[in-house]
Amino acid sequence: MAISKAQKRAINKYNKNHYDNINMRVPKGKRESISNHAKKHDGSLNKFLNRAVDETIQRDNEKDNNE
Repeated sequence: MAISKAQKRAINKYNKNHYDNINMRVPKGKRESISNHAKKHDGSLNKFLNRAVDETIQRDNEKDNNE
């Protein structure tokens, strides 16, 4: 089923109000590798990247607290 123009506007408005965008550049071919890993473990590239960022921040904070 095709999405109507009104639905597209509603989705874009929701995304604009609820999410920030971050553009990330990786070497050619690495995106496919990351995407395949994400599909294997989380199913979603976006979900995997968010998890990777959250885990790294948590690990860095724990390391900072132990210094």
